[in-house]
Amino acid sequence: MRKHIFNAGPCKLPEQALENTAEAVKELGNAGQSIMEVSHRSKEFQAVIDEAQDLFKELLNIPENYEVLFLGGGASMQFAMIPYNFMNKKAAYVDTGSWSTKAIKEAKMFGEVEVIASSEDKDFAYYPKVDVPKDVDYIHITSNNTIRGTEIFEDLDTGDVPLIADMSSDMMSRKIDVSKYAMIYGGAQKNVGPAGVTFVIIRKDMLDKVVDRPIPTMLKYETHVKKGSMFNTPPCVNVFGVKETLKWVKAQGGVEEMERRAKERADMLYGEIDRNPMFKGTVIDKASRSRMNITFIFEEKYQNLQDDFLKYAADNNIVGIKGHRSVGGFRASTYNASTVEDVKALVNCMQEFEKQHA
Repeated sequence: MRKHIFNAGPCKLPEQALENTAEAVKELGNAGQSIMEVSHRSKEFQAVIDEAQDLFKELLNIPENYEVLFLGGGASMQFAMIPYNFMNKKAAYVDTGSWSTKAIKEAKMFGEVEVIASSEDKDFAYYPKVDVPKDVDYIHITSNNTIRGTEIFEDLDTGDVPLIADMSSDMMSRKIDVSKYAMIYGGAQKNVGPAGVTFVIIRKDMLDKVVDRPIPTMLKYETHVKKGSMFNTPPCVNVFGVKETLKWVKAQGGVEEMERRAKERADMLYGEIDRNPMFKGTVIDKASRSRMNITFIFEEKYQNLQDDFLKYAADNNIVGIKGHRSVGGFRASTYNASTVEDVKALVNCMQEFEKQHA
């Protein structure tokens, strides 16, 4: 029996993507080889990666002057690659919690970092207003904070200053104007595929931003653009999983439909959190509430029941709602493959627990 999966990452994947990837592990098409065995230089795998890139471009309406890459190392590798490739003197960062804080730490090794907005004063419980400086090489944001449960829903207008966004956990969940970004990146495992592959959408004019600093071959974006993401052996199974997930997104109605479903799921769960006297949300600005990672805690007088609630949820086939170890409480990650039925199961669980304990 499939459980109601709310894991923050790896994420729940569509049944179709799971089934087709499982079949490809046994045999890729009629190749007589598994996707785990086939050469990444073969026409069979070239067709896989081409389709994955084309789906990204189609679903997000990516302009012609951008490249789509599939890399290794996760978003965490990008924290260093970005300043390595783009920072000449100074970069601006928006600090919204754990992942942006890690990105800032890496960037400081390459030059001056100006934190132009931060929500640290309120324990990262809201998304801060961003004022755009003009004297920086780029601006970096993390659009969704998986740990604290905050999200920005607008594409910032940064003028001539390149905007770079970590969209690991909200990619393909809402419409975005790619043309406003110099680069968008993220780990696939939060919303668009299995763990082990990183997507990068990069504007071509960003490839020669730093000329004075020697950049190791594998850490240079130009390397991967020139070789079509295959300078070295890519994570073939993972790219296949991304392709299948994006095929499912397209078949369901594209990003517009994903956004509609995301709003429906989030409204349902936040509605219960706000109604139920046992629980409260952790994000203080409702306009900043993430649709992807819904964070909540017990009211103070019920906090001794946390383990009981987690067990009760598990007994009802609900998994993945324990809050991040640095925050505590609860977190329900409602990524694209999550269903209204999943959320209803959690809401019912919260209501039944209320009847027993409130």
